[in-house]
Formats: sequence, structure tokens, C-alpha cells
Amino acid sequence: MATTAAGTPVFLEVRTQLRSALLILGEPKEGGTPMDISITPSSLQVKTPADCTELRLPAEVRLVPSSCRGLQYVAGDGLHLRLQVWAESNAKLISMFNQNSQARECCTFYCQSCGEVIIRDRKLLRLLPLPSENWGALVGEWCCHPDPFANKPLHPQENDCFIGDSFFLVNLRSDLWQPRPELAPVETHCLSSENHFKLKPKANTKVICKRCKVMLGETMSSETTKFYKTEIIIQPSERNFPIIPRSQFVQSVIAQCLVELSTARSTFRFTIQGHDGKVYILLWLLNSDSLVIESLGSSRGITKFPLLEDILKADSSSAWNAVKVLYQPCVKSRNEKLSSAWESDISIHTLTLPSATCLELLLILSRNNATLPPSLRYMNSFQVAFLKM
Repeated sequence: MATTAAGTPVFLEVRTQLRSALLILGEPKEGGTPMDISITPSSLQVKTPADCTELRLPAEVRLVPSSCRGLQYVAGDGLHLRLQVWAESNAKLISMFNQNSQARECCTFYCQSCGEVIIRDRKLLRLLPLPSENWGALVGEWCCHPDPFANKPLHPQENDCFIGDSFFLVNLRSDLWQPRPELAPVETHCLSSENHFKLKPKANTKVICKRCKVMLGETMSSETTKFYKTEIIIQPSERNFPIIPRSQFVQSVIAQCLVELSTARSTFRFTIQGHDGKVYILLWLLNSDSLVIESLGSSRGITKFPLLEDILKADSSSAWNAVKVLYQPCVKSRNEKLSSAWESDISIHTLTLPSATCLELLLILSRNNATLPPSLRYMNSFQVAFLKM
């Protein structure tokens, strides 16, 4: 982990695959000039008459001091320079299933927001990836006879878990199923470890956590339920519930989805859509090999949000693997033309999440954008942000 002494704000973006880095030394405080900058393979030191900043790099990152080039002053940012690095990616994504052997263990499903047990001691014998959402449209190209899969939806059996881009499908027959009144469509299924439904007389299929009332997913049939990856943590039953800050969890899950889809389908543009069908964010993945090292002096004066308090309580410096994205918000009728163009483009992939989570993600992106040096916050008409992996 990077460590630092308080002083001049420092921002370092390392591209591990390109073995290059951008270093930005923030504007010193009044009376802080001149600056004495010392760069070694494992550390960076900035001395001014007012203070001294020392940034020690993680063990997997080593600078090449002799490669420094492109030194320039950018108003509002400070000094910019580029240099070579030797770096190894050490990204650890928060995965629902850490390894294939976990499929043979009994698992417990938790609400990520509050830790409430949703499904206890479920033995998952098969973890199967679902085809893309548009697979049905391609069947005609594969078959010379009528579609053999017509009107045959994919539903998991009791010990199955089907994995989609942003959700899981599980069978709840043995855990929670009860006959429903014929004339009382289900609005909300309140799931808990007590294994029962609460029925309300409105046509809706939302699955709600009994304790914190967060939307966890949707019912797909009388036995099949969709749980969104951003709302559920699945752990082997012998392990305790892991306490992960909400913003960190959401960022890591979304980053993982973007990386997996870009690798498997060469898709780099995404629409983030709520379960209500509205598009909330347009995302464009730039790269997935960034390592960001920064001192947080530049974060002062940023508006604090309760959702992001875990970020603000971090040490005075941090180092984290990240994906770099461009984004455009689409709330309150913003970017309607661009959103419509993206929705009609078949090369752009849609990720569906609970609407509240879409707003959380937008807040996280805005907060991360605001902490960047001013010159890095925009690229053309898009805003820039890093999502922690």
C-alpha cells in the first residue's frame, strides 16, 4: 500500500500493460514554491518551504527515474510529467464465487446492504453462464428448421445457479415457495432467513430485503428468482458475512462486469439501465489496467455524501487497481439524443440494475470524477472516472 506524509497533492496513474505513468504534482500552498522533486524507483518526495510530501509506492510498482519526460505546468493542476514504470497488476475483484470448487459447497446468500440471510445453506451443484440476451434472435441463423427453443425459457433446477451479465437466476422452490392466491398478484416478496413471502395486492415482481427494504431482484416465475449481482453476496456457509463498504462493492461488481464483457464480446460501450426500463448512464470503457496512486489532499472541499463516507475515511493516500471509463448521465432528460443513438446501436451492451443502484453508481462516478485533477475530468463531451476493482 502506498504511504505518504501530508503536503502537496500527488496523483499517479500507472498503466501496467503499457508500462507508463502520468504523474501530476498539485499546486503547492501559498508560499510553497520553489519545489524540490526527488524520484527514486520506490518513492517520490516533494519538498517546499512550507511542507514535505513523501509517497512510497506499492511493492509491485517501480519507477524508472531516468525516463522522466514531457515536464509541463498546467494551470489549475500543477506539474505534469510522464515516465516509465515496471508494474504488476494485483487486482482482486470481489467475486461471488471465488473458485469453481465453491460450487460443491453449501452457500448462503446475503443482502449486501445489511447482511440479512436470504437463502441459507443452498448446495449449488451447477454454476452455468447464460447466453447473451439476444441469443434467441440468432437461432434462425443456426437452424434450418423451426426454432426448437421457442417458448422454452431457461429456468434453473433446485441446485443450479444461472449466471447472467448482471444477475443470478436461482430456484427457490425448496426454500420459499408457497401457493399464491389466484386473484392477488404479487407486488413484493420480502425474503429473509425465516423463509416466507409477504404478499401485497398489486401487480409487481420486486424482491425486497425484509430488513433494509432494498430491492434485491425480481421474480421470473413461481419458482425462479433473479438476484442482481450488486445486491447479493454469496459465501460458503462456514464463512461469516464479509463487511464490504457499499460503494466499494458496487464499483468492484460493475468493474468486473465491464472487464468480462469487453474481453468476451469485444464490447466497450454500455448503457446502464434501471429495472424500470429507463437509461441512467452511458459508459465507455477506456482501459482496465490502471493503477491509481494518490494523496488525498486534493479531496478537500468536495461535498460529502453518506454513501461515500468509506472513501472519505480512507488514509491520506491510497493505491488501487481500477478501470477507466467515460460516462454521460441520462437523468432528468439529459443527453436524450445520444442515449437514443446508443440504444439503437447493436454494438452497445445494456446492463440492467435496480434503479436505486443506477443512481448510486452515478453518484460514485460523480464523486470519483470530482477528485481527479481538473485537466483529467473531461474527454471531449464525456466525463472521466475510475472505478475501483
